[in-house]
Amino acid sequence: MTALPLRNIAIIAHVDHGKTTLVDQLFRQSGTFRDNQRIEERAMDSNDLEKERGITILAKCTSVDWNGTHINIVDTPGHADFGGEVERILSMVDGVILLVDSSEGAMPQTKFVTGKALALGLKPIVVVNKVDRPDERIQEVLDEVFDLFVSLDASDEQLDFPVLYASGRNGYANVDPSLREGTLTPLFEKIVEHVPAPAADVDGPFKFLVTLLDRDNFLGRILTGKVQSGTIKVNSPIHALDNDGKVIEQGRASKIMAFRGLERVPVEEARAGDIISLAGLTEATVANTIADPGVTEPLHAQPIDPPTLSMRFAVNDSPFAGREGTKVTSRMIRDRLMREAESNVAIRVTESADRDSFEVAGRGELQLGVLIETMRREGFELGISRPRVLFDKDENGNRTEPYEIVVIDVDDEHSGTVVEKVAMRKGEMTDMRPSGGGKTRITFSAPSRGLIGYHGEFLSDTRGTGIMNRLFEKYGPYKGTIEGRANGVLISNGTGEAVGYALNMLEERGVLFVRPQDKIYEGMIIGENAKPDDLEVNPMKSKQLTNFRSTGKDDAIRLTPPRLMTLEQAIAYIDDDEMVEVTPKTIRIRKALLDPHERKKAGRKKDAA
Repeated sequence: MTALPLRNIAIIAHVDHGKTTLVDQLFRQSGTFRDNQRIEERAMDSNDLEKERGITILAKCTSVDWNGTHINIVDTPGHADFGGEVERILSMVDGVILLVDSSEGAMPQTKFVTGKALALGLKPIVVVNKVDRPDERIQEVLDEVFDLFVSLDASDEQLDFPVLYASGRNGYANVDPSLREGTLTPLFEKIVEHVPAPAADVDGPFKFLVTLLDRDNFLGRILTGKVQSGTIKVNSPIHALDNDGKVIEQGRASKIMAFRGLERVPVEEARAGDIISLAGLTEATVANTIADPGVTEPLHAQPIDPPTLSMRFAVNDSPFAGREGTKVTSRMIRDRLMREAESNVAIRVTESADRDSFEVAGRGELQLGVLIETMRREGFELGISRPRVLFDKDENGNRTEPYEIVVIDVDDEHSGTVVEKVAMRKGEMTDMRPSGGGKTRITFSAPSRGLIGYHGEFLSDTRGTGIMNRLFEKYGPYKGTIEGRANGVLISNGTGEAVGYALNMLEERGVLFVRPQDKIYEGMIIGENAKPDDLEVNPMKSKQLTNFRSTGKDDAIRLTPPRLMTLEQAIAYIDDDEMVEVTPKTIRIRKALLDPHERKKAGRKKDAA
């Protein structure tokens, strides 16, 4: 039970603006860690994928005690694809810290989450982070934040926000922008002074809205959320209500846990305003209300923006299926996807009629890519289709499609190419301005359909220096056909091992995706054709050996290094009639129909239609 004065806050920021690093410093300076305790950098990014990519994927709760005040902190994801997490979390807190980079300023993701926070009436504290950057432009960034708040219809009270100037990495925050030293004490003081204590009814009946769902091998489902009213003790009887007030199940609170630093600590009792985790129920899920058995009225759950993109997850039916993965059956895939959809409300799973594949709808390529990567690390083998957008209809029955705001920061010399390429994908430029340091910031409104697969091309066009940020904007009018990939592919006409001699001959045909000794099968895509048509080739052809000596010695074969694709690149690359085969060790690209005769038949049917 928390007897101390209480504050619940969320930290929101764009990807890579230093959110998780700042939380590390809050831990250190509040005494959460012992001086001699060995801790990892970015302690909040706890899963492997978060550490590798350097981004926060899952929202996490933690807490610090500072000068007699218990502060619950929620670290939120900074990427729009994980926005489903952010929307729910904001209903647990009473204030937000908005972190902005002193050079990059307010970015699209900042806009997305800040809009949600302001709509809930939360009062922000603005922290300009990384003030020690040589390219800082603090005053301009503050003006941008103010303009952003005005455009999001912030109230006068919200516009009167306090500002701190900080360096999360060096562990200081100050009210004066010229200071470059100190501690985070001013930030702690501002949280206690500016964020209101939870407005909670301690004497009412127990009510608790589930915002996060976890699993534990020993405790089963762990439901995390904020106690809205009342008090709960271990073993108290509780029941779960859905949004319509229907009772889902009844049970007991077998375990109550509160957050202390990075750990969940069992407590005997929790009261209104506390953020806790509950165990004891087997069916209750996110957005359900857990309450005293006498309560019949559910709490209002925040509506979640709908998914905009879907992919087909199928059983791997390639000739090499089952060689590397341990989970290959449709039942295992189904159970895993249903479990994911349960805890992640931004994902929707529907089963196909043949029961061998599943349509998984989500918020973007990155979100679904992270799910696929997590599954392959768990030992799953899958066949993944090209992402497709989910269309809708307006009130007049006209077809609509999702649009995204695309903000691109690029060197001036590449801006012409970027504008031309996005225009080809039916994007419309809405703003273009110099952002200093020889860079230009260009804003587009573009259909999501046109942006699928563009990121790799964008990085090539900008020599890897461009930064692209995307954010769901609206459903707008259907833009007609958008040109897909310009080049055809090289398809293997047999099964075996790739041979260096054959690959050397094929190099003039285009770019290869395989190396010598790689295992390949009929229908697998081994390269990109330099021409628009698909071409069937034999990558296993060996040199004919004779007993005649040639005058010139055989030249050693020198192959150009192949283009080896990551999972996201492969998903973005494929066309409608292709698939990505994902196993724990390998990512291969293949035609959906491996047999060349089947492909021809399907092609004729398509032409006839």
